[in-house]
Amino acid sequence: MIKDIVFPEVEGIAVAVVQEIEGLDEYNVYLINLKNTDIKNVLITSTGYGVINDEHKKTSTLRHFFEEIKQQDFMTIEPITKEVFGLSNEYWVSFTLNDQLLDKKFVFLAETIVESNFVNVPIINKRGVLIK
Repeated sequence: MIKDIVFPEVEGIAVAVVQEIEGLDEYNVYLINLKNTDIKNVLITSTGYGVINDEHKKTSTLRHFFEEIKQQDFMTIEPITKEVFGLSNEYWVSFTLNDQLLDKKFVFLAETIVESNFVNVPIINKRGVLIK
């Protein structure tokens, strides 16, 4: 039965939207492995959705695959433009760790990718919005 299935909580993985050069509208989305072990077979789906000017909008769903992300390292998922900051931007991350399949959804809500929410993103050492 579904109640008997254990869904472990995923920790040590983060997604960040980082402004590459301060003052310029150049942003990238990163997956950060904060764990002290490598993760493998990393599959990420990304999509944006929401309402802009009373009109429902949805971006294409993109898929990204990384064979491995080393411990305390990061990978660039994709570039992102300011035009979609008014949408909720979702990144669904699946990976294997110790032969177990894990997944976690990270959602940057509409209008939350703003400078007032910027923090210093660990490992990357740039400023951006971070979700753990």
